Amino acid sequence: MDSNGISLADGIDRLDGIGDSRRALGGFLRARRGRVAPEHVGIAGGGRRRVHGLRREELAQLAGISVDYYVRLEQGRATQPSPEVLDALAKALGLDAAERKHLATLVGARGGPPPEARVSPLLRQVLDGMAHVPAFVTNHRLDVLAWNELGGELIGGLADPGRRDRNQARYFFLDPASRTVFPEWADRAAESVGQLRVSAGRYPDDAELATLITDLSTHSADFRRVWATGEVVMCGAGRKRLRHPSAGLLTLDYETLHVPATPGETGLIVHVFGAEEGSREAAALARLAMALREVPVTA
Repeated sequence: MDSNGISLADGIDRLDGIGDSRRALGGFLRARRGRVAPEHVGIAGGGRRRVHGLRREELAQLAGISVDYYVRLEQGRATQPSPEVLDALAKALGLDAAERKHLATLVGARGGPPPEARVSPLLRQVLDGMAHVPAFVTNHRLDVLAWNELGGELIGGLADPGRRDRNQARYFFLDPASRTVFPEWADRAAESVGQLRVSAGRYPDDAELATLITDLSTHSADFRRVWATGEVVMCGAGRKRLRHPSAGLLTLDYETLHVPATPGETGLIVHVFGAEEGSREAAALARLAMALREVPVTA
């Protein structure tokens, strides 16, 4: 039972992937075999099929393992598959690098609370020093813990708790305003689900994370739909579009920088946005930064 009176078992009953790494492994394998079209892996898809994607016996055959052993994996009764078995399953399912890493994490997940990641005074100083570069910091639950003025303003007004939730997943799925700020809302929302799934696999005993995922599942059909796909996302780099009331629609490059809480742990993630020098976006960010300096934002 967590601090809100919600049993973790209740959430596990509704969702695969939280609270129990064995069930999470089975849920991830089921979701991933469900997205593989039989004809894409050389299996004739004729006749009526009662399941989407591959049947258990088809995946077992592709991976070169017995059907009984694969069934035990999905049911959480086989808990220590060898690296060779994991590699064979990953190849058969067409997993990308992030999904392969998540699969290995589920097998080797350890109990205990996640490390406490705190924003140090030096990290705050670094954020404030990047006056012309939007930046904000999240933990493994997608709580936004720190930001600079430009970053806070750009992604929906973080400095004002009345404007938006400071958890990215709750913001995407429970606040309609997020669909205005992020034109590619479906992609951004799916990314947040994928990041939460990775965290849930890494920290199966995190009661706060389990409660967050369960609450989102309870209140958002969109969240339930994306979670059921087994989406896995690890932060990287790329390009995103954001819309600001005064700066307009901006296409920005982004990078994610990792600040480990302890060696090997996720810790904090610093999200940094920027624009090519001389571009319209760079000029818009400069104007927005100047306007924020003229009108101080209360943290």
